[in-house]
Amino acid sequence: MSSPSTAPEPDPAVPTRKLTRDQRLVLLRRLTLRDHQLLRWLAEHYLLTTSQIATALFPSERSAGLRLATLLRYEAVQRFGDVTTGTGEYLYALGATGAIKYRTPWVDPDHLDARLPRSNIERTERIAGSLRLSHLLGSNQLFVDLHAHTRTNPDATLARWWSEQHATSAYAFAGVRPDGHGIWRAAGRTVGFFLEHDNNTESLRTVLLKLRAYERLAEFGPRYPVLLRVPSRRREANLLDLLAGVPTAMPVATGLHDEHPAGPAWTLTSDPGPRRWLHELPSDHGPDTAMNPHRYTEPDND
Repeated sequence: MSSPSTAPEPDPAVPTRKLTRDQRLVLLRRLTLRDHQLLRWLAEHYLLTTSQIATALFPSERSAGLRLATLLRYEAVQRFGDVTTGTGEYLYALGATGAIKYRTPWVDPDHLDARLPRSNIERTERIAGSLRLSHLLGSNQLFVDLHAHTRTNPDATLARWWSEQHATSAYAFAGVRPDGHGIWRAAGRTVGFFLEHDNNTESLRTVLLKLRAYERLAEFGPRYPVLLRVPSRRREANLLDLLAGVPTAMPVATGLHDEHPAGPAWTLTSDPGPRRWLHELPSDHGPDTAMNPHRYTEPDND
């Protein structure tokens, strides 16, 4: 008598047969505004965890899971297991249906100038095989937390969230390569910022060398604070000691991974007094000139 099969049960959330292009086009019409927001993020920022998606866009992880299961059946998203942090969470990337609507030049998280992938499957394989998954998730977490904050604070807005690839392309003339760039509006103020997400894998000297490009950008572009976000108070204290008394054309602020980025989480290296809210940091959009083509303009109506 043959032994019973030990093959795992098929995941009901994952389609057993690939959809045709015509089927995908029909399913695009069923997507909600929230679905489109998520797909735009995945097109630019490569991947988000289940909990990040739930935090940013849904009232609970259960409701997020139910909708993500539908988006998987639509092939609007793809997912794979997170083997980088040991959380056991799924990581979500853009699926074939989502890629019909949201094509993107950002094709490889490890190589800005990589050739275009032959398919969305190849793009996902590049993401899944990236050595920078933990860094990507950490960088994205700051923006996820800011967006989640806007859901319960109507006076706050995350007006811009650019990936490393987007920001690097926009400010290539200065050699700036931040881990992310955002525009934050809260309490009647607008603050742009560049994120340098630090996982304690680089020497402090290497971190400080990155500031040179921001000095060049400050000559003719925006003068936004550079946020050095680090994993420990000891690491932060060492950075503050190294930058004490060092004049910088671009404001520089330090903060910790486990502090909410919208709140009093930032210490200005030029004035290391009480920690400041993100909207309290000094910020200047820079001159309105041809050398500053991405200058942020305040909306006419609040």
